[in-house]
Amino acid sequence: MRPVGIPDYINHYIADKIEPAEVNAAYQKLRKTGPAEVTVSIPAYNEELTIVQTLSSLCNNITDRAVEIVVVNNNSKDKTEELVKACGVTCVLQSIQGITVSRNMGLDTATGKYILNADADTIYPKDWIEEMVKPLANSDKVAITYGRFSFIPVGNTGRFTYFFYEYIADFTRLYNKFFKNEAVNVYGFNSGFRREQGLQVDHFNHPPGTNEDGYLALKLKAKGFGDLYRVTSPKAIVWTTDRRIQIDGGLWKATFKRLKRVFG
Repeated sequence: MRPVGIPDYINHYIADKIEPAEVNAAYQKLRKTGPAEVTVSIPAYNEELTIVQTLSSLCNNITDRAVEIVVVNNNSKDKTEELVKACGVTCVLQSIQGITVSRNMGLDTATGKYILNADADTIYPKDWIEEMVKPLANSDKVAITYGRFSFIPVGNTGRFTYFFYEYIADFTRLYNKFFKNEAVNVYGFNSGFRREQGLQVDHFNHPPGTNEDGYLALKLKAKGFGDLYRVTSPKAIVWTTDRRIQIDGGLWKATFKRLKRVFG
């Protein structure tokens, strides 16, 4: 069952002012001591309005694994880097503009065995890290995990409308899995893989006309590292702003484009 409204614990990150010092303290607990087992990699470009909330949600995750967070600053002109460093999180600069090179730098900087891909405008529930890593840690037949997400409205579309849209999107993802290619269901803000295997398949590099996240999934599977695994636990649903929908021209245009991509 998908959530109709935005849960209170998610609203906390959206509505309440969170100080970087709070995030820093939570990160020290998440990071623990010794080598990192998990690296959460986040590309960021002018994300001063959302980066602290995102980092706070990640740093308050519950897991016994040692987790490091790496933010790749892709030439931000605002206070993104300043805020990230105030949160105690590693921030590296990628001066070449682009999502693929930014994700590649995150992978190169990471030290964890497992890489989780996140975005700077997304809120992550407290069990997300553990739910995304478990399938990889428990089976060598899983090459990459990917999860579900819901929208935080920032435009004119209400949450109740998105509730129905997300079910339509789930249907198209099932269609992709069984009749087209499951890799198109993998998104860079909600997926995970093993670092060494990502390095072996030439990072996130991809041909023109493809996306870095789905193409990485294709490469990992083609290399024989295992299958794609969809994490369905409600505890792992992440919340992202609907700015991608707004970029597509609004909900109805986005719905038409989605259906056209799937069935066209």
